[in-house]
Amino acid sequence: MKENIIVSERGQITLPSKMRKKLGIEPGGVITVEERQDELVIRPASVIEIDIYSDEDIERWMEEDTLTAQEKTGIHKKLGLRS
Repeated sequence: MKENIIVSERGQITLPSKMRKKLGIEPGGVITVEERQDELVIRPASVIEIDIYSDEDIERWMEEDTLTAQEKTGIHKKLGLRS
């Protein structure tokens, strides 16, 4: 699908409704714009919330950890991790 879009004085564009519906872009949704050579590639983006934990948080969790060494080893084994 190809469309001509007019850029406003403020640099804004309006994506045609057919394109938005086809790509599942909802009002308030986030898109990614990538510059590739002489092109702009626009696609829907995924937004993932990330929590950042302090060293103090991690230390507290380690102190509160009630699993035995054997339980931890079993969990690591099930997850395919090294103990």
